[in-house]
Amino acid sequence: MLRTNMIKTLLLILTIFLFSGCFNKNGISAKYYSECKEYYDLQGFYHKDCDDDMITYGEMGEWFKKEKPVPQGNVY
Repeated sequence: MLRTNMIKTLLLILTIFLFSGCFNKNGISAKYYSECKEYYDLQGFYHKDCDDDMITYGEMGEWFKKEKPVPQGNVY
């Protein structure tokens, strides 16, 4: 019993270390730091384009939002 618990704990720690590099401040990607294209346009506005994220935290939040029920009719 002690041996199986130790193996499960070791596998859990190993998977945490393997997948820890995929999470960054923008979301989940293949790299820890997103390679972004940063530039200023002719009017002086700053732009930052990051397209290498697999999924962002904003997209994950949309998955868990509950849709409001549509009213069937007027209720008095």
